[in-house]
Amino acid sequence: MLHAHFAALARVPEPLRDGVARLRDALDVPDGFPPEVLREAEAAASGVELPDADRTDLELVTIDPAGSKDLDQALHLAREGDGYVVHYAIADVAAFVRPGGAIDAEAHRRGETLYAPSMRTPLHPPVLSEGATSLLPDQLRPALLWEIHLDADGRLDRASVSRARVRSRAQLTYEGVQAMLDAGTASESLRLLETVGRLRQRREIERGGVSLQVPEQEVVAEDGRWRLEYRCTLPVEEWNAQISLLTGFSAARIMMDGRIGILRTLPPAGQQDVDKLRHIAKGLRLAWPGAMGYPEFVRSLDPAVPAEAAMLNACARLFRGAGYSAFDGEVPKQPLHAALAADYAHCTAPLRRLVDRYAGETCVALCAGEPVPEWVRAALPGLPREMDAASDRGRKYERGIIDLVEALVIQRHVGQTLTGVVIEAGARGGVVQIADPAVEARVTGPVQLGAEVAVTPVSADLSTGSVKLVEAPGAGEASEVGRPGA
Repeated sequence: MLHAHFAALARVPEPLRDGVARLRDALDVPDGFPPEVLREAEAAASGVELPDADRTDLELVTIDPAGSKDLDQALHLAREGDGYVVHYAIADVAAFVRPGGAIDAEAHRRGETLYAPSMRTPLHPPVLSEGATSLLPDQLRPALLWEIHLDADGRLDRASVSRARVRSRAQLTYEGVQAMLDAGTASESLRLLETVGRLRQRREIERGGVSLQVPEQEVVAEDGRWRLEYRCTLPVEEWNAQISLLTGFSAARIMMDGRIGILRTLPPAGQQDVDKLRHIAKGLRLAWPGAMGYPEFVRSLDPAVPAEAAMLNACARLFRGAGYSAFDGEVPKQPLHAALAADYAHCTAPLRRLVDRYAGETCVALCAGEPVPEWVRAALPGLPREMDAASDRGRKYERGIIDLVEALVIQRHVGQTLTGVVIEAGARGGVVQIADPAVEARVTGPVQLGAEVAVTPVSADLSTGSVKLVEAPGAGEASEVGRPGA
């Protein structure tokens, strides 16, 4: 088994191979696919039938990170009178996956695609996820084609989804589209992506939704080396995300009206939680007027300011605990996704997330006035549990990879003094965010939220991802540093 791991981890830096192999073993991350799954995938890739409806007239494009091959979505936007129409093509995974077959069973075991630098553990065999099902440019593909109509203010008017054959015209990147928009050379559809994206952001503010602009740690792999960076999103990524959210809102409305489906839900925060955040803001000496609501306060925070970065991190903890709610006949008593301030469903990433295939099939059937397929109906009750387990493994895998890379990066700074900001603080210690290198690590002992502190790494274990720090100057005993979320 260990040999199989090393074969799969050929592009992992040598110092981290044992640690990554241990992590994958601990989380039971699969290596490759069983032979019967691969055989079924090869047959499906060569034998799919295209839908009769032909929408290859739409000049759809995909927008993804550079190097992506599993392309779930392609979009096209146009004006429609005073409003707008969005066409959003989603890869038709169900056209290739036989219910109850080998691919289907394996997808249920995995739940979602797991990502690490230089390697992926895909939900479906690559012959599908990176080939026949992916919305690659200049290829005829079956798709679930959403048609979403908006008014002049970007409010949702009506939406529907049906099967169609499509052809993406180009595979674009976020950086490339942002550059075209900034230079004024973007197509009309991409210019409307900015227009509609901004309108949808205003509607988000209007309904009380919250988008946290917290810089994320990202592992970057170049020339066989892994490093960490803090990454802020480009404006076009936010506008593109608004189209995906819009589709998820549309799917939720269709399923709620049809009284069958599966939603992504998050209970509203209690007043005691908001009061706790106000207490934290006071401790950080941040102004939060009594008349200012939580969403407005969050939007006023600047992640470049240490105290405000700590506050944003505290706010992020308020909206942890999202899950799934499946229903058939009676709608959920609590259907809301509180962070989005709307009913919402995952439906735009079926190549990478199991639940999206079921939400898509449900919406296609409801829009056509047909019964929801029995294989969908039968799977709905178990999907929340399956997806919760997959999401938990995904979070642990991502955090574990980052821990290992943090240890690798910190190893080069042992004995040096580094400066960071305390972004979490509790009775037993806290989490320090270091800007250079881009590391977040837990430190034991009394720390003050939002304070700038100096720490010195004294050791790093590349097999477990644990690091030891001492506060500098003066602290005499090493503090154990591990996962911030532990």
